[in-house]
Parts: sequence; C-alpha cells; structure tokens
Amino acid sequence: MGIVDKIFGKTKEAAEVINAGQTFKLISAYEPVFHDWRGEIYESMLVRAAIDARSRHISKLKVEFFGSAKPDLTRRLQKRPNPWDTWSQFLYRVNTIVDCTNNCLIVPVYDADLNKIGIFPVLAHRAKIVTRKKDGSLWVTYKFRDGQTGACRFDECAVLRKFQFKSDFWGSDNLALDDTMDLVAIQKQGIKEAIKNTASYKFMAKSTNFSKVDDLEKMQNNFSVKNFGKEAKGGGVLVFPNTFNDIKQIDIKPYTPDKDQMDLINENVFSYFGVNEDILQNRAFGDAWTAFYEGAIEPFAIQFSETLTNAIYSEREIANGALIATTTNRVQYMSFSDKKAYVEGGLDRGILMIDEAREVYNLPPLPDGAGQRFVARGEYYFIQEENPKEDETDGDQE
Repeated sequence: MGIVDKIFGKTKEAAEVINAGQTFKLISAYEPVFHDWRGEIYESMLVRAAIDARSRHISKLKVEFFGSAKPDLTRRLQKRPNPWDTWSQFLYRVNTIVDCTNNCLIVPVYDADLNKIGIFPVLAHRAKIVTRKKDGSLWVTYKFRDGQTGACRFDECAVLRKFQFKSDFWGSDNLALDDTMDLVAIQKQGIKEAIKNTASYKFMAKSTNFSKVDDLEKMQNNFSVKNFGKEAKGGGVLVFPNTFNDIKQIDIKPYTPDKDQMDLINENVFSYFGVNEDILQNRAFGDAWTAFYEGAIEPFAIQFSETLTNAIYSEREIANGALIATTTNRVQYMSFSDKKAYVEGGLDRGILMIDEAREVYNLPPLPDGAGQRFVARGEYYFIQEENPKEDETDGDQE
C-alpha cells in the first residue's frame, strides 16, 4: 500500500469517484491560479527567512485533544499526526504551504484496513473542490506529481487559507507580491553583474590609424588576448601599440543598493508575511513577541484548531466536548525580570503550582508529582463578610 493509497484510502466509493471521469462537476466558475511567483517565491532568501520565522514559532504550538470521541484515532494523534512526521514538523510544513500558496489541505491517512490513523498536509495547486453528481456531496480531488489522483470527502478534509476573496473555498494567489519580488530579483541580478564588471579591467583609447571597422575589432581583441587572456605572459605590464593614444582606464565602482530601496523591499516582505527584523533574527521577547504572537501565530492557531476539529470529529462529538486546541506558553518569551515578577506574584498567592512556576524558567517538573500543589505565603487569608467568632463574643457581652 503506497503513500498515496494510505493518504486517500481505497474505499469502494473513493475508487468509483477517482475512476469515473464524469463523476464530479466544479463547484464554482472561479478557479484561482495557485503559483508561488513563477515558482521562485520560496527561493528568495528574504521571503524564505520570513516564512521560516513564522513556521518555526508555529511549530512550537502544542496540539491538545479534549473529549472522549474517537479514542483510537485521538490516541494516535496525541503522539504524532502521521507515521512520517512529528507535530513540530507537521505544523512547520502546514504553515510553509499556507504562506507560499495561501492554501493547504489536511487530509486523512488510512491503514490497510481503511481505518483513519492520522492526517497529512498536501499542496492545493493541483486540488479541486467539486460536487458529486450522484448525491451532491462535496469532495476534494488531488493529483500528485507522478500523475496519481486521490479524493476524499470535503467534510473529512481541513482547508487552511489566507486572502480569501473571489473563491468560495480557496484563498487568493500571491500576485500582490509580484512587484516586490521583481525588485528583489532585479537587485540581485544587478549586484551579481556589478561584481563581474568590477572584476575586469577596461580601458578607453583613441585610434587614428585604421581603415576598416574589422581592423579596429582585431586590434581590440588582440590587445585583450595579449594582456588579459589565459595565456598572457606580460608579467603584469600592459603593452599599448603606437596606434593608440589618449589611453585612460575606466574606473568601475561596485554597485551598492540604495539603503532606502532595500528598506522598502524588506518592509514590503515583512508586512506581507507579518514579521519584522527582530523576529527574523530572534531578538524579539516580552511585549514585542506577544504582539507577533497575537498578530501572526494566534490567527493560524485558531484556524488550525477549528478546521481540524471539524474535519476529525462529527457535530455530535463536538457538541459533547470533542475539541482540538493549539496553545503556546507565551510566558517563556518574557524578559527575566517580567518572569520573576510573574512567578513571585502567582506562586505566593496560590495561583500557580510549583511545576507551573518551574516551567516558566524551562525547568523540568519535580519528581513523584511533588510540584503538583499550590503554596502560599502565611499572611494571606480569605476575607469573609461575617466573622462567626466575633459575633459570638458580642453576644456574650450583651
């Protein structure tokens, strides 16, 4: 059973759907073109760094399962999403796909007995959401690079997307980034050509002793070969024939991109992917990292949790408490002084358990569950509206 079969299974219904050419019809007349800037968006160092920064932080999200629905599948998913990936690798790839194409499909993985054993992310640029003519149900069809075709029911598939506008189900393409990517490519090519040009010597001279254009070309070629060719043996001395005069060397200065232009390009890419220089270079912490989390990571976490919950569990199971949630410990990104104040205030007042306080400092739990308890300073007491002892004393005095 190959990976394609494991991902999409071989149910009788799916086999009928895959093999029947007229089984489906398109759900919408608008079909977005999925492309990643002529295939090169992820090949740009700046764009890859921006996507990598988001994906690295997203890969640290903790996937948690609540409720008692589908115990066998849930138990498998708690360990890993599929037989090939860890949760960290899975989340990293899902976000990378979303950032590159603004869409990502997460489809079921089946075992040999057609039981669901996990989930797998696939690219969306060869996928279509269609309706089955027989019963009007929604399906997702997908074609792999080797030509194999798969399909799964839409309600068993999670679709993550960005920039959704014209399509009822898909996010838009990355055409809005084309102008910026063109500038990145032009600057890269310009710098490369400038380095090549500055690595060579160029001279300007006037010749008054030639009769044909061909003769001038021959003199130019002869001068270059004798002085700069691989077989040149001039010993570092340039020899000019007397047919040249007013000889001057052309001084080519290396090209340096304008700082304002570079800043504009960087800012465009940062704004498009929701990052900044501090995030890329791992300098963000405290309030800066919290802002990045709330603006870039939390929206992904919410969409991932909601779509995956709906794909794995039925409406009845969700109503009974089945839920997939993605969370992160933002406290770990505070400065040391902020962590100290947080732990002291939470621990002294019985808000945090000992192990929770240790986690803030990236320390392991205490052995034998010793850290699973609350502590509080002795001068803190519960305030009651009435004190029974005082009431009894007052009564005796009367």
